[in-house]
Amino acid sequence: MIKNNKINISKTYFELLNQQKFFSDELDYAVFDKQKPMLQILADNANCGISIFDLFKKEHIFYSPNFGNFLGYNINEIKEKGHDFWDNKIHEEDYIGMMQNGILLLKLFYQFSNDEKANYKFISEYRILNAENQYVRVVEQQQLLELDNYGNLWLTLSIIDISPNQEINKGINSQLLNFRTGKIIPYEIEEKSDEIVNVGLTNREIQILRMVKEGFLSKEISSKLNISLNTVNTHRQRFLKKLSANNSMEAVIFASKFGLL
Repeated sequence: MIKNNKINISKTYFELLNQQKFFSDELDYAVFDKQKPMLQILADNANCGISIFDLFKKEHIFYSPNFGNFLGYNINEIKEKGHDFWDNKIHEEDYIGMMQNGILLLKLFYQFSNDEKANYKFISEYRILNAENQYVRVVEQQQLLELDNYGNLWLTLSIIDISPNQEINKGINSQLLNFRTGKIIPYEIEEKSDEIVNVGLTNREIQILRMVKEGFLSKEISSKLNISLNTVNTHRQRFLKKLSANNSMEAVIFASKFGLL
């Protein structure tokens, strides 16, 4: 069952990636080549693994030479097998959770402005097998490195290291950090699940929340629904309170994760 879930959710994730339309002749990889020395310095000084994922090619195009060393893996084997090598080492339950979070994250990023896309860092802790076939917890930080000329998510940066938290019985833990504002949006909100699922959003609140998810501002929502700006903001405050959310993006994440949208 878990194996089938992994296959299905991976298929859904890559189908979502394919919604982006790239023009290969306009992708200037010289931009990335200029960043390689900086990435190597970062990997050496921080003693962490660094990789770059190309969302056009759907593959990693860069691994720091020390990538996987902290788990006892050989970089040549990782390069040869690509992301499948790493994915197959991740705890199956954590892998499914990561892909679920990745799908939601992509949907959110597709709604962001180009400037907003560059403001976020996705941080996850998960379990992965080391070379001795023992699970250890790692922490991975992912963020956008480059957009293409049309605002497509093109290159993403991943920095990975051993987590200081080695609770092996604990599953995935993820959060979205806006490093411009310092705001953190947790992804693991199971403790709120009963409260959120039974929260009872009104049809109008759900309608406005969907429009917020699609990137509309309060003024635009007011115009499209032919209601006052004050009424829109009142509904926004109500669904924030009902969802125990600190901001609209957190509300969208909570509502999406529990099927309210």
